Amino acid sequence: MSKRLSLVSILSSALFFVTSCVPQKNSVFDLSSVYAIVTICSLFLLIGCIRTLRNTEPWFIVLFSSVLVVNTGYFILSVSTTLQMALWANRISYLGSVFLPLSMFFVILHVCKYPAKKWLIAVLSVISIAVFLIAASPGILDIYYKDVYLIQENGASFLVKEYGPWHSLYLYYLISYFGSMIGVVLVALAKKRLTATIHAWVILSAVFVNICVWLLEQLVDIRFEMLSISYIMSELFLIGIYVVIKYAEKSMLSCSTVNDNESCTNNTLTVIEPNEVDTTHDDKQRYFEFTENLKTLTPTEHTVFELYADGRSSKDILAKLGIKENTLKYHNKNIYSKLGVSSRKELLSLASLLNKHDSDDSNTSNPHMIK
Repeated sequence: MSKRLSLVSILSSALFFVTSCVPQKNSVFDLSSVYAIVTICSLFLLIGCIRTLRNTEPWFIVLFSSVLVVNTGYFILSVSTTLQMALWANRISYLGSVFLPLSMFFVILHVCKYPAKKWLIAVLSVISIAVFLIAASPGILDIYYKDVYLIQENGASFLVKEYGPWHSLYLYYLISYFGSMIGVVLVALAKKRLTATIHAWVILSAVFVNICVWLLEQLVDIRFEMLSISYIMSELFLIGIYVVIKYAEKSMLSCSTVNDNESCTNNTLTVIEPNEVDTTHDDKQRYFEFTENLKTLTPTEHTVFELYADGRSSKDILAKLGIKENTLKYHNKNIYSKLGVSSRKELLSLASLLNKHDSDDSNTSNPHMIK
């Protein structure tokens, strides 16, 4: 945990250094050098993300890959010597820019403990591909840029564009994602899906930083893509929150396996009697969300959930399923995340509520009934 946070701190410091290197008058740095440094930072972040998460969180991998693609495109554009080369670099940067808000949206969904529906992933991916094809059309069609030519300034190349009728499509695309991200965080905050309020504000900060930087670039003629840095800052915000949340969940799960009737609060063990299980969550919306989230559990996870709901202990489950303690911890983590709960007590409370609704509606078959 401390090593990961130290890595985040070091990379944050590196970003401040890179920002200070943005060329001013009499600066020894040119823009292409800054883009090269930012691209290298993006590459190391992606490698660190892959090594740390080990493909367990694919949307983080997509997010970090998108940032690398964006900054690679910016760098190639900055060293372009022909208009054709610059247009290809522009397409590369748009490839990352289009899929970056998509991946960031699903990362925020994951951090806020909302399962990503397969149909939603498919629909948004198709939309992203369509937007990219339109943004990549300059040099072939004039619907995105009416006219475009290449200039050089401060040791780097730039595209000067005259926008076409379809250029606003990308604007609406970004606004839709930014609005959706803010909405998800605010709903998660209201429903207490995040372990701390500060987590919500940090995620919102990551979104607002990109909004402000993007608006600044639209309103002020700056010969540097500040988004190249703000995207990396967003990565650090999100991965930092993810590490903190996962560390808290790991501590909670490690403690919960010590004794099934005990829970950890402020590093102390408090016995939870069966009659103390909280059954006050009589909220229909929460109930329906819980039943829907149950559908996302794998067969093994559903079996573990039902065993817990039956009052089985961890030792009983380990013996019955023939699995190791670390495997059970892994299943617990996935069950908690998918069902949007943060403790065994809350899980049992919702399971009790589920049984209550099932018994009140005994004439209706319910596939989620705990047997």
